[in-house]
Amino acid sequence: MVRYSVEPDVPEKTSKSRGSHLRIHFKHCREIAHHTAGMNAQKALKFCDEVLAFKTTVPFVRYTGGIGHHAQAKQHKSPGNAGRWPVKAMQVYKDLLSNAVANAETKGLDGTLLVITHAQCNRGPPGRRRTYRAHGRVGKCASQPAHIEIILTEKSNAVEKADERPRVKISKKMAARRRFIKIG
Repeated sequence: MVRYSVEPDVPEKTSKSRGSHLRIHFKHCREIAHHTAGMNAQKALKFCDEVLAFKTTVPFVRYTGGIGHHAQAKQHKSPGNAGRWPVKAMQVYKDLLSNAVANAETKGLDGTLLVITHAQCNRGPPGRRRTYRAHGRVGKCASQPAHIEIILTEKSNAVEKADERPRVKISKKMAARRRFIKIG
């Protein structure tokens, strides 16, 4: 059995999906996972489809060096409007997400109530190749693969808040007087 970095409190209400040593850019995966964490699963799948159709961007928050600025990134309030359309990474992430949804439906969970409670991306071991340079030298050429894990949790319906009796407002002066008890 594969070990996840987080174990859910109620395993019966969760479903998991994970991919290891994926030949996609780690930085792209990190930005996708960061943006979709906390989303409803159906909304996240729709977001993946829109990115693959170039209708919206993935906002880049951490790895922004050399990232272009696009008007579409304003939709997500990306800092400096930095965004990209990482097609290959998005396709793999969408497949993992749909696999997690299928696992949830196999368990008998409701697909409309699923929320991404954990989406994590780790850097995998680099794939090392070589490139041949001028004057007989050899340069390194390394890829940065990724490990992705997704955990979906079925959210229960909200419970109504019980009626509370009205609170008596106390001024700062009265609160200070109550804190200090006079002795003697």
